[in-house]
Amino acid sequence: MSDHALAARLATEAGELLLEVREEFAGADALDRKDAGDRRSHEFLMAALAAARPEDVVLSEEGADNPARLRAERVWIVDPLDGTREFSELGREDWAVHVALWQSGELVAGAVALPAQGETLATPDVPAPAPVAGPPRVIVSRTRPPAIALAVRDELDGTLVEMGSAGAKVSAVVQGRADVYVHAGGQYEWDSAAPVAVARAAGLFTSRIDGSPLVYNQENLSLPDLIVCRPELADAVLAVTAR
Repeated sequence: MSDHALAARLATEAGELLLEVREEFAGADALDRKDAGDRRSHEFLMAALAAARPEDVVLSEEGADNPARLRAERVWIVDPLDGTREFSELGREDWAVHVALWQSGELVAGAVALPAQGETLATPDVPAPAPVAGPPRVIVSRTRPPAIALAVRDELDGTLVEMGSAGAKVSAVVQGRADVYVHAGGQYEWDSAAPVAVARAAGLFTSRIDGSPLVYNQENLSLPDLIVCRPELADAVLAVTAR
């Protein structure tokens, strides 16, 4: 099985597991639902990757950082449950599972499962979104939209779209339901690795907010800002964010 197919399969199967957890804990406290989802998805992905790619290193949000990854040629970067708050709120669809592969300095495969939407976006073949029809749609957190995203919205004469997890936001741009995702204020490598791999496969522009490349498998796992947008909007977005 190719790395692309493996990423897609594992993200999808972890998502199916999370739907079962959500149903099992439907009557429980939201915190218990979050904890069970994080734990079970992490355990599934770690076991599945150990079986399928035993020589590779895995970096998971829910696991201890293995320093061997800094010497490895292949590192899987996973977020077993991106958007725990949205997952815990029954009925919400804006949460995801991220599975990405970093190899020799680059993201080479990735999948973002959107279990509640019944969809998995995966490399290598991701359809490009249809052309923009109307004012650019800038996607932001529903609870804490960063000032930089509001500045981009104002500069582009755009509109805001509110959504939960980072994976759901990037996926919305890939799906053509939004046009720009700008974030500043704190994320880690697992928040964006798989979404960025998928976005690049769809032909979208990706970078840090200063225009520099997004670099993964670094000693410092903080990757606090990013841009994912349609390529025709990149210059206009960077004109705001790089100031």
